[in-house]
Amino acid sequence: MSFCKDCVKGVTHEGTPEGKIETIGGVECYVATPTVDYPKDKVVLYLTDVFGLNLVNNKLLSDDFAKNGFKVITPDLFNKDTVPLDAFNPGVNFDLMAWFGKGQHDQAHTRPIIDKVISALKADGVTSIGATGYCFGGRYVFDLAFDGVISVAVTAHPSMLQVPADLEKYASTAKAPLLINGCEMDDMFPVAAQEKADEIFKGFAPGYKREYFAGCHHGFATRGDLTDPKVNAAKEDAFKATVEWFIKYM
Repeated sequence: MSFCKDCVKGVTHEGTPEGKIETIGGVECYVATPTVDYPKDKVVLYLTDVFGLNLVNNKLLSDDFAKNGFKVITPDLFNKDTVPLDAFNPGVNFDLMAWFGKGQHDQAHTRPIIDKVISALKADGVTSIGATGYCFGGRYVFDLAFDGVISVAVTAHPSMLQVPADLEKYASTAKAPLLINGCEMDDMFPVAAQEKADEIFKGFAPGYKREYFAGCHHGFATRGDLTDPKVNAAKEDAFKATVEWFIKYM
């Protein structure tokens, strides 16, 4: 695709999702399709956080990628068993470890969901897949890159990564250019881990870049406090960096 850094269409912070729900490979997916001509052999796979398709921002971001010329597939990774949208609100005692402890949202259950979608896309003529993963979804961007399934990789505030092991494995085995959108306050992927990534990926031939957003917390790229101008700008900039990465390498 041609590269036009100044042509990137920005983030929609509120509104009604414009895509539609489709079943792909037996998996319910949110599908956002460009309204202009686009390459039918290329797809962006959007791998969500634990709020899944219930978080409207995940759908709006999918729409925003579509407005930049990419067909976007956002699978339901949780078989409708997402974390409640208010789970982390003050006064709410949601047990995230118990949710994981059900044994339904580990790699053994989640990866097959993604694989079904990818197999169906390939059967439909898709030859190039770029993946962007947020928090929970970031783990699977790495796994797909390990297996050579995706051609371009992006993650924002990823979780469940083993540092430095997963970073070293990526650098030694993966071929997909990697963009990491990191932030200052992130227990899941702290600054020390981000800096370790810079060290490990120095000279990584396929391509590597890390964006860093000071003053932002884990989750800023999908569900940050947009009344904070710094967070609002960071969400916009992380999205723009992701679009530019896909344009450059897909």
